[in-house]
Amino acid sequence: MFRSRSKDEQAATTKVTADQPQQTRDPQAPKGRPTPKRSEAQSQRRSLAKTPANRKDATKRAREARRADLAKQRQALAGGDERYLPARDKGPVRRFARDYVDSRFSVAEYFLPLAVVILVLSMVRAGAMQSYVLLVWMVVIVLIVVNSLVLGVQLKRQLRKRFPDENLRGAVAYALMRTLQMRRLRLPKPQVKRGERP
Repeated sequence: MFRSRSKDEQAATTKVTADQPQQTRDPQAPKGRPTPKRSEAQSQRRSLAKTPANRKDATKRAREARRADLAKQRQALAGGDERYLPARDKGPVRRFARDYVDSRFSVAEYFLPLAVVILVLSMVRAGAMQSYVLLVWMVVIVLIVVNSLVLGVQLKRQLRKRFPDENLRGAVAYALMRTLQMRRLRLPKPQVKRGERP
């Protein structure tokens, strides 16, 4: 049951397959793909010839290619070139969300400077100062939450109106995360001025 096949059986199977003629393609039949141009064939041969000989060269080439891609991404983030943006920033929906946020004033973009000021003020050990700092902190948080809710509702309405057939998943959260960054530190850089309609 679990024994190996005898040499006679193996020879018989190879003889049967050798006796059967191999089916060849008719020379007049189409081959199913277009013939490449000479320049394309030469460039493919050159690319195969340039493959690295060892692992060290392959790693070095991959690192250089990765650096070139990252440089293109940085330029795209600074200039807004849609072709080289990261996947999370690509598409007309994300672009509209960015422009919608950049065209408006939001309290959340001043969260970091306000947090630093409140932190410094909280270190002051004056009598009523601690309670005032706590009150200011609560007011800032409430303003950020209310502003984010209003902005999220308005943006969702605009997105549904402008892009009824597109996938809008994650666009509002993407825009709200953008409001937490100061305007001059945002990437991709803002393409619209404040008050300008996106």
